[in-house]
Amino acid sequence: MAHIVDTHVGKKIRQRRWLIGMTQQKLAELVGIKFQQIQKYETGANRVSASRLWDISEALGVPVAFFFEGIRNVSEETAEKENVPADLLGDKEALDLVRSYYSIPENQRRRLFELARVLSDVA
Repeated sequence: MAHIVDTHVGKKIRQRRWLIGMTQQKLAELVGIKFQQIQKYETGANRVSASRLWDISEALGVPVAFFFEGIRNVSEETAEKENVPADLLGDKEALDLVRSYYSIPENQRRRLFELARVLSDVA
């Protein structure tokens, strides 16, 4: 059974990779391993060594600490109270939505954000 930290780190790798639109194959090439190993890291099936995590952080353009952010704050109960899926950042559709949101010009993005806020307050 995978350790919770290995699973969290794997989800953060997948989250960042999806957010920047990178494939497992491309990440594997940048790190110098096979894409199957990236799959195993992302599911938490294999632990990521410190040196490999360093290489992955370089390839994804984030500090190593990024992969450990939120590890103490993971709480399904809190997510349920907010009516948000527990693994929001692991949801490909949610990450696609975020990527699309940031591709919109800033002035239009701000207006879309305000609309979403109003709609969520009404719901």
